[in-house]
Amino acid sequence: MQIEENISLDFDDVLIKPKRSILSSRSDVNITRTFKFKNSQKEWTGVPIIAANMDSVATFEMQKALSEYDMVTALHKHYHFNELQEFVAKANSKNQQNRYFVSIGMREEDYDKFISLENDPKTLGAMLCVDVPSAYLEKFIDFIKRVRNDNPETIIMAGNVCTGEMTEALILAGVDIVKVGVGPGSGCLTRRVAGVGVPQLTAIIDCADAAHGLKGHICADGGIVHPGDLGKAFGAGADFIMMGGVLSGHKECGGEVYDSAGIMVKELPDEGKDSWHTKFYGMASHEAMDKYYGGRAKYRAAEGRVVRVPYRGTVCNTVEEFLGGLRSTMSYIGAEHLKEIAKRTTFIRVNKILNTSLGK
Repeated sequence: MQIEENISLDFDDVLIKPKRSILSSRSDVNITRTFKFKNSQKEWTGVPIIAANMDSVATFEMQKALSEYDMVTALHKHYHFNELQEFVAKANSKNQQNRYFVSIGMREEDYDKFISLENDPKTLGAMLCVDVPSAYLEKFIDFIKRVRNDNPETIIMAGNVCTGEMTEALILAGVDIVKVGVGPGSGCLTRRVAGVGVPQLTAIIDCADAAHGLKGHICADGGIVHPGDLGKAFGAGADFIMMGGVLSGHKECGGEVYDSAGIMVKELPDEGKDSWHTKFYGMASHEAMDKYYGGRAKYRAAEGRVVRVPYRGTVCNTVEEFLGGLRSTMSYIGAEHLKEIAKRTTFIRVNKILNTSLGK
């Protein structure tokens, strides 16, 4: 047993110190980036924010909406093959190969689904997200090596991890973008159930340092609650950011919505309704395990929660609020381009006890 004495931080533990700027307006900043990935050698350009691969968020409809902002959706892995094949063919015909990930776990049937897509000329070239609760298993490293060997030119994102050494291991095994975050998401209970994790800001800093030393990239997955959290995550070194909870409850999520009387609403309006609600849940929750795996296995605990969220209408208003917040961060620190945020970020630790006593 050992105890690390270093202080670890989450987004709420810091603020970003403003700096002098020559920018005249928030509209002057550029929130797109271009990356060339180490292992696939592919280039990607867009707004590096990704809808999390949860079935209550990452739908075909969400992908269509976010692609209008040059953002990305990691489609959830529970679509049937025919549905996925039809969607990918349409997306590719519109040159949107770089605006979605196909998600799989480690099950052979999931991988076979992806390979079948790659063998079809109409669906060739999809980006791949390999998502498991813990990427610390040796068999996961072996699986990644196999996937990379089979798909040398595919952009692969995989995780999740929260430490530098496993970030390095995944990049060396063939991953282009390492998903970083164990337990920070609003639908996740891993920190409470398993007692495992690293505060997300510190995890991003450590994993970004490890990845960038190998010319790899990371995606900060989880913990985004406020628009300012995007700037903090990019400031800590994230290349991509994945959002789940803040994108839930929208028209594009496709879940069942109930009015104040508990009656399911069939026609959803574009505007939000605080008195209406829908469900958002982690993919390791009882809800997800009952829905897709016939219940929870006796040897495991549910590490996800079910959250009742208000119906928020179309997702465009939320997206514009968060992208606007990111532009504000950049203007406050004089970062004209997104890649400059980390170089211009100085974090100030916040005295949370004092803020609580003052009612802030």
